[in-house]
Amino acid sequence: MARKVMITCAVTGAIHTPSMSPHLPVTPQQIADAAIGAAEAGAALVHIHARDPQTGRPDQSPEAFTPILQLVKQATDAVVNITTGGAPTMTVQERVRPAEQFKPEVASLNMGSMNFGLYPMLSRFS
Repeated sequence: MARKVMITCAVTGAIHTPSMSPHLPVTPQQIADAAIGAAEAGAALVHIHARDPQTGRPDQSPEAFTPILQLVKQATDAVVNITTGGAPTMTVQERVRPAEQFKPEVASLNMGSMNFGLYPMLSRFS
């Protein structure tokens, strides 16, 4: 019997910034295009982190998610997973605002500590 597999693609990652990779999608159109491309390549789920298009830093505001979600939903039927990652300084209420507003099929919420292994990349973080 063949095993069934679901592929998830997080097209921006959680804490990455453009200073770490020139290939990081940061604008709503770039993020949506990357998510749509992942779905076309076989991803059943797309994990969305919104970005400030000026700085590339993570942006957890519902306003940052709106254009991305509109573009992705118009182009694919992949399951959308909205992150609740935000920033370590955000409250749980701030982190879940986009999920509460948009009611995606899936929303991730890390309840414990996270170890990102950021140390090797710190020299590229800005």
